Amino acid sequence: MPAPTLDAGRLAQLASLTSGLAAADLYWIAAYSAALAAGSTEHAGLTVVGGPLMAPIAQAGERLSIVYGSQTGNSRRVAEQLAGRAEAAGLAVRLLRAGAYPSRELVQERHLVVVISSQGDGDPPDDAIGFIEFISGKRAPRLPQLKFAVLGLGDSSYPKFCAVSRELDARLIELGASRFAALGEADVDFDSTAAEWSAGVLETAREVLSVPVASVRHAGPLHAVSAPLLHSRDKPFPATVLENQRIVSRDSVRDVRHIELSLEGSGLRYEPGDAIGVWPQNPPVLVEQWLSALRLDGSREIEHEGRRLPLARWLSHERELTRLTRPLVTAQAAVTRHADLQRVLEPGQQAAFATLLESHQPIDLLREFPASWDAAQLVATLRPLTPRLYSIASSAGLVGHDEVHLTVGVVEYAAYGSAHYGAASAFLAGAGDDTRVPVFVESNERFRLPADGSRDVIMIGPGTGIAPFRAFVQERQATTASGRNWLIFGNRHFSQDFLYQVEWQEALRSGALHRLDLAFSRDSVQKTYVQQRIRENGRELYAWLREGAHLYVCGDSAHMAKDVHEALQDVVATHGGLSVEDARTWLAELLQQGRYARDVY
Repeated sequence: MPAPTLDAGRLAQLASLTSGLAAADLYWIAAYSAALAAGSTEHAGLTVVGGPLMAPIAQAGERLSIVYGSQTGNSRRVAEQLAGRAEAAGLAVRLLRAGAYPSRELVQERHLVVVISSQGDGDPPDDAIGFIEFISGKRAPRLPQLKFAVLGLGDSSYPKFCAVSRELDARLIELGASRFAALGEADVDFDSTAAEWSAGVLETAREVLSVPVASVRHAGPLHAVSAPLLHSRDKPFPATVLENQRIVSRDSVRDVRHIELSLEGSGLRYEPGDAIGVWPQNPPVLVEQWLSALRLDGSREIEHEGRRLPLARWLSHERELTRLTRPLVTAQAAVTRHADLQRVLEPGQQAAFATLLESHQPIDLLREFPASWDAAQLVATLRPLTPRLYSIASSAGLVGHDEVHLTVGVVEYAAYGSAHYGAASAFLAGAGDDTRVPVFVESNERFRLPADGSRDVIMIGPGTGIAPFRAFVQERQATTASGRNWLIFGNRHFSQDFLYQVEWQEALRSGALHRLDLAFSRDSVQKTYVQQRIRENGRELYAWLREGAHLYVCGDSAHMAKDVHEALQDVVATHGGLSVEDARTWLAELLQQGRYARDVY
């Protein structure tokens, strides 16, 4: 019997309802629909846990729980793909983000997969902090009944590569659990490694859960209906540039752009807090620098992994040219056999290597340590070009889903006698009316406005970290939220770098913004940063938090986010009468509750 089909009207309704939903939500809907089709009225078993929807369609011993901890969306995407394949293979699957995992259920868990990334200095993603702290802490139960598998995503250029996943794997063993798959570790170009590891996990999980191969099925019709209608990371939408405006003064040493893109016809949907992923092209001048430095012919066709393209096309559209990585340094050291380059790769030279990564782009390495590269070897060695994420600076409630705004800090500076560029920011800065920008929406479930519009919000966003808070304030206007809005913004100079100054002043006049505190670091001899404004206004800030306010931080992870967190810790300790340890715990609880959220990069 052929599968029944929906008429065009109902298909359109279904597409509208499912547009923009995460994979976890679609799995829940699939389970809900299956229950309805079977005539079940037991809907109470379908629950919402801290964000993604999930269906406990089997007892703990019969299901596979997949938990992800993701900062930029990569771990989430791997987990969603694994969940989809496991579901198609006949397994009962539960997919949750780490921040939504109910820790009390760990003792009943029987089969668990964790996909988690490591950030910065071996830190877990913000949304996974509570999950990791619980498992690492004294309250974690013994887990002799648990069979588990862990996949870590990281960057081998940093010393604590996959540190979170390694520690989690070891801790679960310490608690008495046993692996049903070896610890997996994936570098920045993680796709093939993650796919291979997931295939092995799926095969073992099917054996462990006694699911016969004959039960393998295709994903349900809901996936078939919704997937082709949505643009995604692998199928980006070519967005038209509507506006590309410099929003700093002419004499500012930095270039920051307000960019508006048309999403008309894309079917893409976004919420405040989400990001736009941009697939960039490397600057043509940089491609020419590479070809000149290596004395290679850009028109020569190179075959790699089943694709044949001119070398210049590989370098402009397919390969990473602006980010120095350990694999490239290692390959360059092997080709040149230069002692200085080999020395920086030795154990114990982490500080020297970190300095090299921070101070050099790959073109600097090619010039400082010249070598003869074979074109095919070069393409195979370089990492694939990856999309860049930009926090959305508009509310669809105000501008509509057919339009999206970005705030882009353009990376362009002089070093070692030549100009240096950022791949995506240079691409966007040069985008005119005839440019089509390949984009997709990257959902950020952990960076959301409170569902209760009467709650106050505190937003801390120096520099381009202001972007999501422009969207937040617009959304609060569009939804007539009654809660107060407090923005703390910082930059270098008031007269040169006050991003969206006119908009914030108008928001204050209209009541859309209730309080604005500013910190311009270069306008006085004594530099002032947002963390100082936090301490200066600590009593009122703590009072807002005690009354239920939600706190948001966006911006640089290397320095600002840590400094702001320390300032918040001091405020809580000082005005809450708590010890440093208790203040740290108090903030951790806010993170776990979703009342303290960070979007740092």
